[in-house]
Amino acid sequence: MPILNRAAELHDEVTGWRRHLHAAPELLYEVHGTAAFVAARLAEFGCDEVVTGIGRTGVVGLIRGGLGDGATIGLRADMDALPLTEITGKPWASRTPGRMHACGHDGHTAMLLGAAKYLAETRAFAGTVAVIFQPAEEGGAGARAMIEDGLMERFGIARVFGMHNMPGLPVGYFAINPGPIMAATAEFAITVEGKGGHAAMPHTTLDPVAAASQLVLALQTVVSRTVDPLDSAVVSVTKFHAGDAYNVIPQKAQLAGTVRTLRDEVAEAVFARIRAICDGIAAAAGVQIGLRIDVNYPVTRNDPAEAAFAAEVAREIAGPASVDADVRPTMGGEDFSYMLNARPGAFIFAGNGDTAGLHSPAYDFNDEAIPHGISYWVRLAEAALAPWSSARSDERGSAAPASSL
Repeated sequence: MPILNRAAELHDEVTGWRRHLHAAPELLYEVHGTAAFVAARLAEFGCDEVVTGIGRTGVVGLIRGGLGDGATIGLRADMDALPLTEITGKPWASRTPGRMHACGHDGHTAMLLGAAKYLAETRAFAGTVAVIFQPAEEGGAGARAMIEDGLMERFGIARVFGMHNMPGLPVGYFAINPGPIMAATAEFAITVEGKGGHAAMPHTTLDPVAAASQLVLALQTVVSRTVDPLDSAVVSVTKFHAGDAYNVIPQKAQLAGTVRTLRDEVAEAVFARIRAICDGIAAAAGVQIGLRIDVNYPVTRNDPAEAAFAAEVAREIAGPASVDADVRPTMGGEDFSYMLNARPGAFIFAGNGDTAGLHSPAYDFNDEAIPHGISYWVRLAEAALAPWSSARSDERGSAAPASSL
């Protein structure tokens, strides 16, 4: 089936919501205006419950179906923006310098609001849909905060689903993977402390810049010489700070960067190799090297059965030729991983067309994607909570086989 007629009818209204949110971006947990807007819309739609303050500023709306009792599924959107200055020049561009929706969370929120309005009108399902609006996806682990605040237990969520727009994938297309779809993330910070002095007398110093430069080069070998070529890993040095004067060798140099992996064993091997490189260069250069590794989001790993179910729903909306059910994982990170660790579910990419990339100051969410996203959410909820589906779900809340849709 193509996009739903009602989703098409809602297009202009939902686009207005999206552009309103885009013009008023908020960061991390400080999404008070966005959360208030979301809660007000959910109340207007007639949601059975609207709960605020979950995970500090998260919002949950409950919509009970009209076809009887059943399980509860969660549909999640993220609300926060990024600390970037927008350069799109659009009429709805950010009104706050240094903040912008450069990852499309405004679009995610608007599409889920559109689906909530539709589902509250029709209620053509058995059970309950929990629409989840999460703060602090961009580095703040808002999903973990909502879980720690009792999200899954309080609302009885058995299965959970997420969606993210994808530039480069045509509008109306979907992509998913039956296993790892996004990487685990970690950050490292390295401090190299030597002995500073006059740049004309380097023999009297222990040069931290030279040692740090060796570190940058040596770290490029971690993936190529530590990780199995059939595995995936990224080690990128993204910061290098040292010195303030052209004629002074500084006392200290600092490096920082990111590690991305798809398997825990690979991450541990990478961390061990980074430590060994730091120790070896410290000994060779006679400097002190301090290393800190901060492990952040885990791998975003789809449940295979739920990924198959989500792919079948996407095919209903987009057609078989417009759904890639075995897309290659991306090495970007996503804190929906915490929700997938808590409950079975699936995370899918939806096409954003030929736009600037995510986290670019030139990015803007493509409003033409809105009816496709709404239709996907609605059909996923109706299929997951169809009376026959609720009767056949197992104790984990897994979907009936996709072939029975």
